[in-house]
Amino acid sequence: MQRILGRLRKCIQEFNMLQNGDRVVVGLSGGKDSTLLLYALSLYQRFSPQKFELGAITIDMGLEGMNLTPLIEFTELLNVPYKIVQTDIAKIVFDIRKETNPCSLCAKLRRGALYNSAKEMGYNKIALAHHADDAIETLLMSLFFEGRISTFSPITYFEDKDIYLIRPFVYLYEKDIRSAVKKNNVPVVKNLCPANGKTQRQSIKDLIWQLQKTIPDIKDNMLGAIENIEELNIWDKEKLRSLCNK
Repeated sequence: MQRILGRLRKCIQEFNMLQNGDRVVVGLSGGKDSTLLLYALSLYQRFSPQKFELGAITIDMGLEGMNLTPLIEFTELLNVPYKIVQTDIAKIVFDIRKETNPCSLCAKLRRGALYNSAKEMGYNKIALAHHADDAIETLLMSLFFEGRISTFSPITYFEDKDIYLIRPFVYLYEKDIRSAVKKNNVPVVKNLCPANGKTQRQSIKDLIWQLQKTIPDIKDNMLGAIENIEELNIWDKEKLRSLCNK
């Protein structure tokens, strides 16, 4: 866990993610990323210069056969307060709306349920386990499917909810997380979503994997580009029109 905790601490300190007295809740889906984030934060809590409380929330989408027992046992082992929020998100997305590209609506509904539950329980910060690969994939998805240059921020403040969203894993690659989960026997709950592996994000993952064969440093380069973008509006018409008048 040394590399995981080192990158976690670097991210938290560089972005000033935590302050004394924070009440932080992890959005615990049961996937490898979120369970490792909860474990890492529980370890970091022991030596963190900032004293903070830690909890976990799972938004149960209502998928038949979902077994959350490993998460209940894991949070008990870590002595972390845990709540499961029951929802009908799967029914809304797949049965009522019959979405052909369900991920966007599903994510929106899950986020809303998570934010509301966190606020009701008195948490002021939500920690999500998005990592460096997610940031790179989101950038390419925005570029290819939406025609804009954008990705998520390590910290987001939602004024209407008065709550912060933090992503302490943005300096970690998925391969680091996968390795740490295996070495530390961190529990993972099987993803039963019907759309799993059939998404736009998966197609971007496959593309990056292919590109890595000829450009081994592609992920490092793209992450560096995300960190060093000074202005997104490269073709600023007003700025460029006035340039020739100087």
